[in-house]
Amino acid sequence: MKVVTRFLSDESGATAIEYGLIAALISVGIIAAATTLGNGLSNLFSGIGGTLDTSASTLATEEEPPAT
Repeated sequence: MKVVTRFLSDESGATAIEYGLIAALISVGIIAAATTLGNGLSNLFSGIGGTLDTSASTLATEEEPPAT
């Protein structure tokens, strides 16, 4: 009977589970933030690349051919 009482009053396992749940929630938050930030950066760099392509093609068509 003492073994059962001691087992039921032991809270060290519950504390470990709580820390595990907190770590899991923090991990989910970090993954969500990294995904959102990564998508935002991808869109930003795609926009910059498109602008540079447009500028480069505009400059290429505006250049005068060299005089011979």
